[in-house]
Amino acid sequence: MSAGLEVKNLHKSFGGITVANNINIQLKPGARTALIGPNGAGKTTFANLLTGILQPDSGQILLDGIDIRALGQAGRVKAGIAKTFQITTLFPEMSVRENLRLPILEREGYGAKWFGKSQVNYAADDEIETLLDDFQLTKYADVTVGQLAYGQQRLVEMALTLALKPNILILDEPAAGVPTSDSHLITDAIERLSPDLSVLIIEHDMKLVFRVANSIVVLVNGAILMEGTPEEISRDQRVRDVYLGERHE
Repeated sequence: MSAGLEVKNLHKSFGGITVANNINIQLKPGARTALIGPNGAGKTTFANLLTGILQPDSGQILLDGIDIRALGQAGRVKAGIAKTFQITTLFPEMSVRENLRLPILEREGYGAKWFGKSQVNYAADDEIETLLDDFQLTKYADVTVGQLAYGQQRLVEMALTLALKPNILILDEPAAGVPTSDSHLITDAIERLSPDLSVLIIEHDMKLVFRVANSIVVLVNGAILMEGTPEEISRDQRVRDVYLGERHE
């Protein structure tokens, strides 16, 4: 039985349009893999296939050797796959601490006791403090999320996703909308993630990609153009022609 996430011959079409064409990817424990490609390449569709938002027409999605295609979105989260979103999905009127409490209690099956001073609430406090510290959010713990800068909101979303304790973390354009002056917050947070966690990063910010990824997959028209190290990707003329070009320069 192989550990980690393995995608075999994944295929998806909408009508006559193929959006995932025989995709094969493996994420071993501790992987830092970036998925890049031009707009419309099928990156978000691929992430939706992994998380159960969409179902493939054929192929396999194996988690630790077990095919998880029959699981829905909630089932895949429980199995260990969690994904952030391009647009933050937080509760802006609630504090950072309150936002982080929600996934912890939901994960433990106490969603109905979000705000009560129950024993399970107190049990979550240590975990919340650890997340606040890991993402350098301690001083914002009791600030409502709506008052935070966008880059800090993305950090809260990453912390919220980590509170689900996934084995596979999918970051969907974590730097999207974040001002350049705050982009280091995102890269620093990714570099602080547990070395045992497998991370798939879907991103257009190539500075971020080349800083944090040890493997890059280039997707074009729903198919893998190539996979390699950042150095191999940056030197490949096909990648430069279809995607990098002036981005890399």
